[in-house]
Amino acid sequence: MSSATKKTNLTLRILIGMCAGIIIGLILQFMRSTFGDGKDLVISLFGLDFSVYGFFVENIFHIGGTIFVNSLKMLVVPLVFVSLVCGVSSLSDPKKLGRLGGKSVSLYLLTTAIAVTGAIVAALLVKPGEKFDIGADAVFEPKEAPGLAQVIIDMFPSNPIASMADGNMLQIIVFSILVGIAMSLAKESGTKVRQGFEFLNDVIMKIVTIIMELAPYGVFFLIAKLASTLEFNAFYNIAKYFILVFILLILHGIITYPILLKVFTGLNPIKLMIKMKDAALFAFSSSSSNATLPITLATAEKKLGVDNSVASFTIPLGATINMDGTAIMQGVATVFIAQAYGVDLSMAQLLMVILTATLASVGTAGVPGVGLIMLAMVLQQVGLPVEGIGLIIGIDRLLDMTRTVVNITGDCTVTCIVAKSEKSLDEDIYNNMDLEDEIASDELQHLTEKS
Repeated sequence: MSSATKKTNLTLRILIGMCAGIIIGLILQFMRSTFGDGKDLVISLFGLDFSVYGFFVENIFHIGGTIFVNSLKMLVVPLVFVSLVCGVSSLSDPKKLGRLGGKSVSLYLLTTAIAVTGAIVAALLVKPGEKFDIGADAVFEPKEAPGLAQVIIDMFPSNPIASMADGNMLQIIVFSILVGIAMSLAKESGTKVRQGFEFLNDVIMKIVTIIMELAPYGVFFLIAKLASTLEFNAFYNIAKYFILVFILLILHGIITYPILLKVFTGLNPIKLMIKMKDAALFAFSSSSSNATLPITLATAEKKLGVDNSVASFTIPLGATINMDGTAIMQGVATVFIAQAYGVDLSMAQLLMVILTATLASVGTAGVPGVGLIMLAMVLQQVGLPVEGIGLIIGIDRLLDMTRTVVNITGDCTVTCIVAKSEKSLDEDIYNNMDLEDEIASDELQHLTEKS
């Protein structure tokens, strides 16, 4: 079975879990309000009183949902630390430093910062989580937010082990970056250590895969509990969140990238969008920047005219550090969850979200499901309950496919900008719209057979 088919099956199973959770939850809520007169529906079984609502909602659904959320939280620290060390040590390799690396990294981080900033501003204006009746049991008392000066001081750990134990993500990110740089400067010793980290990263990615295979069940438990406790008007807020994120993803793809391309290169961005068709379709079906990498690389070289010396560096780099779509989701989701729990985020906390999401994009794996783990990291950093992920997890899979399309579009945009500045872009190829539409079909077929 191909990778794309597996991802499609997972998407279908998550959707089934979400729909089943909604149906079961609404049935339990209806039974409680109708037959139980607002109280638990109790039946007798083997001489024992049996609370249907309490047994399922407060036990089965609560236990299953909590285990799934805890599994996401479990992966945050090891995933960020190991993947960031691998990413930075690779970026800091002396052979890859210089103008090419500097331009690429700067542009990728710039687009990510623009994405998350725009998402936060839009969420604050639209207020998707406003008047969200999340229920009395979900009341959350936030800690007092530290000032901006203290936030900057707290970025630098005095004890990195304690930072990992406490889940202080900014301190972990700073420490990871320092370790990655030190590994690249240590030459032979650093190379050996980096190989160990890369092996460890592969293992962690397998754990991510295992957790995501269990996602349909986790989604079912979380959504079933949500549907059985929330009022019907709460689904309006969730739909509002979904539409807002989807619109922001589309706008970032068709406005931000074309403007940057036009400003920095003068090239026609419409031609890039048209030539991205094959890669975009595969990215949408696989929900993975890494899985789409061969198609994206073929598109950049054969359709957009980027020289291999540039594309072979910037495209894999983009699949690693360019997570604009995920940053948009994190920005909106953080504000949405804060509003749902009645928490007013301070300016320092909003800046922390922007900084954390931008820095964490370096080394974040381009595989399905990692966005939710990164969201858990951001929520922990600003003191919001990670359980809030349960409000949006059911619909996140649909947005994940769109996020991946945005991410690879950004990869090709930045690649063209860098190639143009390095005089490594064949504009005749870029402007030639008569190329075969299926120029990447061989790469796509090879990838499918390999998977």
